[in-house]
Amino acid sequence: MAQSVKPISSPVPDAWYPTLAVFMLAIGLVVTASFFIYEATSSRRHRSLAKELITGAVASVFLGFGSLFLLLASGVYV
Repeated sequence: MAQSVKPISSPVPDAWYPTLAVFMLAIGLVVTASFFIYEATSSRRHRSLAKELITGAVASVFLGFGSLFLLLASGVYV
């Protein structure tokens, strides 16, 4: 049985790569800045490990995907 072969394509249109890169990197940098402000302004007794881990994870995800879309927008196919 010969089945038709579909080419592999991106689930996101290529034209959206620059926009996604800018927005995701901006959100990641804002979350990172809020993390540093939280660390600098809260005392050791009032810090929450859960809040630090969640904020760090959210910033990491947005910066990671933002970097991926920046690479894709600039022509580096990863």
